[in-house]
Amino acid sequence: MATSIRLSRGGSKKRPYYKIVVADSRSPRDGRFIERIGSYNPLLGKDNPERVKLDGERAAHWLSVGAQPSDRVARFLDAAGIKERAARNNPNKGVPGEKAKERAEEKATKLAEAEEAAKEAAAAPAPEPEAEAAAPEAAESDATGSVKSEETAEAVAEAVAEDVPADTTAEDATAIAEEVAEGGPVAEEAPAEEAATEAAAEEAGEEKAEG
Repeated sequence: MATSIRLSRGGSKKRPYYKIVVADSRSPRDGRFIERIGSYNPLLGKDNPERVKLDGERAAHWLSVGAQPSDRVARFLDAAGIKERAARNNPNKGVPGEKAKERAEEKATKLAEAEEAAKEAAAAPAPEPEAEAAAPEAAESDATGSVKSEETAEAVAEAVAEDVPADTTAEDATAIAEEVAEGGPVAEEAPAEEAATEAAAEEAGEEKAEG
């Protein structure tokens, strides 16, 4: 019969307590055992002497008859100086799993795409300043047009002021200037007034001649 020295779990949920037992290697972990040779309480601190209790003499006896300790019990035996535990070499320790590798690859891909987009944005030509230059030109043309229109209005007002009779009031002169500047009827009525004045003068001359 192959025997082993291993842990048998007891205690309650989230509060485990283990017995160090000698049992048939084919028996269930928490099943029947041949002999109990110690205990292990993981809830206690590592410096607590009650954490691991082990009967060294019985452990040495079972080791002498071929019992094989589990990895955890082998650590206890090594710490107690009963049996030296051979150093184990796990070359895959610390190697990330498949999911971790997939996440690392996705992260690297996204980082490469971001760097490529940044390079393309840096290499793209700067926008031509035509639209920006057009706005000042339009503002200048508007300003020039308004100045010209003001100058034209002033010239028209001066021309009208020269043709307005001396006895015309300031209000009538202003109204005439505004109508002329707007293309109103004053520009058309001026010849009619002159014609009426000439007709009156002719009638007065005829009356004098008859008298």
